[in-house]
Formats: sequence, C-alpha cells, structure tokens
Amino acid sequence: MACSRLNPVFNLAKQQARQMMIKRAATIGIDWPQEVANLCARGGEMAFSPQWDAELAAIANPSLTYPDYYLRPFHAYEQGNLSWEAATEVEVAAHAVHARIWPDAGAQGDARLRQSYHAVVQAQVSQPPQEILDLGCSVGMSTLALQGVYPQARVTGVDLSPYFLAIAHYRCQQQQTQATWIHAPAEATGLPTAQFDLVSACLLYHELPQSAAIAILQEARRLLRPGGYLTIMDMNPGSAVYAQMPPYILTLLKSTEPYLDEYFALDLEAEIVEAGFLPPTVTANSVRHRTVIAQVPPL
Repeated sequence: MACSRLNPVFNLAKQQARQMMIKRAATIGIDWPQEVANLCARGGEMAFSPQWDAELAAIANPSLTYPDYYLRPFHAYEQGNLSWEAATEVEVAAHAVHARIWPDAGAQGDARLRQSYHAVVQAQVSQPPQEILDLGCSVGMSTLALQGVYPQARVTGVDLSPYFLAIAHYRCQQQQTQATWIHAPAEATGLPTAQFDLVSACLLYHELPQSAAIAILQEARRLLRPGGYLTIMDMNPGSAVYAQMPPYILTLLKSTEPYLDEYFALDLEAEIVEAGFLPPTVTANSVRHRTVIAQVPPL
C-alpha cells in the first residue's frame, strides 16, 4: 500500500526535477533542447543520425546480461540509462546540476568540479599513472578529463550503457584523442588482473546499491597493480548541504536517484579496507563532494 501511494508522488517529483534542470540550464546560457538536437543530428540535417545506431551495434556486448539494479528508472528516465534520450542529455544535465556548486560557477561548474577532483588526486598520487581505468564512465566526460590531466596515459572507460559509450566514442573522435571503451559491468569488467595504476570512479557510487558498490571495490582491487590507487569522487554524505536540504528538494533528488539512501548509509572507508586496500584518505573537494583515495599495498 505504501508503494502505491508513493509512486504518484515520486513520478510527479521526477517530472519536476527534470523541468527544474532544463530551466537551470537556460539560466547559464545552455539551450538544453537545441544542444540535444545538435548531438542527435551530429551536425547533419536528419533529426537523428543513422550513424548512432551503427555505433551502438559496434560497441554493445550482445552477450552481456544487465544486473537487476541497472534496469530501474534513473534520472527521470523510465528506461534508466538504456536509451538515446538519457545518453544525449547527460552532458547538458551535468552542466545544469553542477552550475550552483560554487556561487560564481555557472556553466563552468562541471569542469571546476572535475578539476577539484583531479587536484586532490595529483596531490596524493605522486607518480603519474600510465594505465588508467574509468569505471562507470558514462558518456566519457570523466574519461576524457582524465586523459587531459594524464596525456601520457592509456585510458579505458567501462560502462553498462552502450548508448552512453556510443556518445563517448563520438566525443573521443571529435577531440581527436585516444581511449578504449568497454561495455561491461564495473563489478565484472573481464579485464586482466593487475593491469592498471589508477582506477577512478567519478560520480558513480551514489547510483549503486550497496551490494554492487562493494563488488566494484573488490574488482578495482583485482585490477590494480601493487602500489596502485583507487580514487572515488562523489556526493559527500557528511556535507551540511544535504543535512540542511529542504525535504521537498530532497524528495526531488531521491526521485531520480533510487539508491541514494543506500549510498548515504554505506561505510565506504570500512568497505575499502575490507576489499584489501590501505586505509583511505577523504578530502572535501567541494561543499557537496568528497574525494576518497586508497592505495593497494606496495610489494
């Protein structure tokens, strides 16, 4: 009975959350519908370029079985991350969501957030990594940002959405840079053991149930070389911003993030140690976000 009463409320909240983001994008000079239309057309005249479906077929793993947790609605999309609508709106949504982290950020908020993450990582990871894995890479914003910080590195992005990966591949081509894209779960990548110097998870963990979050820590530990680093940047459950957030706004947030309560309840530091890492450091890199860095014990 409780679920049947809450569903209409959450459905309304999802619609309102989406409209709020579209309006916020407009206030920082981003025309959400036009940006999405341009991406769909890829600069051509057709409303939706047939090249997208060809790239989707090329990048998708046909034998992949999606975990149940990934088949829920996310971010006000009924199909979650498994649709072109979700994929083509990731970038504009990121700019809108991060526009108000700092009062003067505006359209540069997303880039500034990623820079704040990389600054913490560079301060604590003294040796530049040569092999980097970006878990839950989405449409490649985090992956290409890592490539920019570490131009000498070989960077691989893993994501469960082939739609997101098709966008990532396209952006990679536009920027004339190199990256490898893999359609796989972050908790079972299929990549070789001890292949990477740095495994990054940027804005991934708040979208995971605890069981998947813990499994991904274990997979990251397997994938890292001795002395390698796991770096996580995400929402900070200890931030006063969330503690002081008006209940209605918090409801809007939770309506688009089905695992947010599980994330806030997860003792991430303890689980990192349990997975075989040294005790992590935790650094606030914005008023709303934290960077967690843990090292694999060196030989």
